[in-house]
Parts: sequence; C-alpha cells; structure tokens
Amino acid sequence: MRFTESLRQVTEESWEQSLNHPFVQGIVRGDLPLDTFKFYILQDIYYLKHFGKIHAMAAAQSDDFKVSAMLAEKAKMTAEAELTVHREHAELLDITEDDMLHFKPAPTAYAYTSHMYRAALSGQIGQTVAAMLPCYWLYADIGKKNQDAKPGQTIYQNWINMYADNWFQTSTQEQIDLLDEIAEEASDKEKEKIKEQFVIAKEYELAFWEMAYTKEIWLSDRGALYNI
Repeated sequence: MRFTESLRQVTEESWEQSLNHPFVQGIVRGDLPLDTFKFYILQDIYYLKHFGKIHAMAAAQSDDFKVSAMLAEKAKMTAEAELTVHREHAELLDITEDDMLHFKPAPTAYAYTSHMYRAALSGQIGQTVAAMLPCYWLYADIGKKNQDAKPGQTIYQNWINMYADNWFQTSTQEQIDLLDEIAEEASDKEKEKIKEQFVIAKEYELAFWEMAYTKEIWLSDRGALYNI
C-alpha cells in the first residue's frame, strides 16, 4: 500500500462525510442558496491567498530544485486558475469592493490556514505538503465524482467543471506522487508527523463545508444577534 493510500484509508469516514455534505450536494443539485455560496467564495478567496504562500514555503524546503520549481509553478497556476474563476463568481454573486473591504475570515477559515502555517513552520517539506494535499485531493474527487452533474446553475456548473478538468486532476496526482516520494525517505517518526498534518487538514476540509453551510461567525459577533 502506498503511503498516501494509508492516509486516505485512515480518513475514509471524514472523506465520505465531505463528499456527501449538504453544502456540496447543494451545489451538485443546484439548489444551494446563492448567498451561502457567496459566503463560501469570500472565505475561499482568503484561504487561497494563504494556500499559495504555503506552496512557496514548501518550494523553499525542498533540496530538489525540480521539486522546488514544480511547487512554485503549481502555486502560480493554481492561484491564477482558481482566482480567475473566483473573480467570475464575484461578478455573478455581486461581490462588491465593500464586501472585500469589510471581509473577516470565519473561525474555521482562520484556523485552517493557521494549521497549514504550523505545518510549514516545521521546516519539513513532507509535513507542509501533507497539510496542503487534502485540499487538492478532496476537490479532485468531488469534480471527478460529479463531472456529469447538471446543477442548472452556471456558477455551480463552472465550479464542478474546474475540479473535474484534466489539469486539476493531473495537478492533484502530482501532489499525491510527491508525498509518496517524500515518505519513502522519511523515518517512521517523521511519517507519523506527516500523517498527523494530513489528518488534521482533512478534518478542516470537512469543517470548511460546515462553516460555509452555517455561515459561521465569531462568538463575540453573536452578541449582536442576541442583543447583548
């Protein structure tokens, strides 16, 4: 069994919950409220900005220049492709400059990006790549599983198509292969750390759906709702 297969196996329950989460299924069916998707897009734009930086940190951690170059290019391509789609989403969802100006990351978005930085600060490329991989892998699975879906909403169809596209599927497989290569040379102790980073990141992927679906806010912000 490949190392990444063992990671997938240990997170199988969380994986299935992610694939079948109401947020994802709402996109697939086309009945997810657009204001819920708008909340998600704003949080995801925030996430992607940090996701790109984590790629750069991983690139600097590699002793193999080819790997460094691949990660740097992947950061550039992923950011450009996804942010382009998000700009299109922003137009369709009427996301204004004021929305961006007053944006505040939800607790889960903030915590998830913080987890990736924590992994990167280990200084070990295996841990850094492991913290990024669930994002690639889960979205690739969603795209592949739902590639024939017809949500009836252009914005949701574009979202599915992006992750079903060959370029994203290939990019994901490159990340999977990279982590397997890194694991081949890692000690058992380091493999456990890599596993931990992957498992936690996968839990945050599931939490990200829940965050978007419930439009999660900070506890102190609830005071306004309760007239405190």
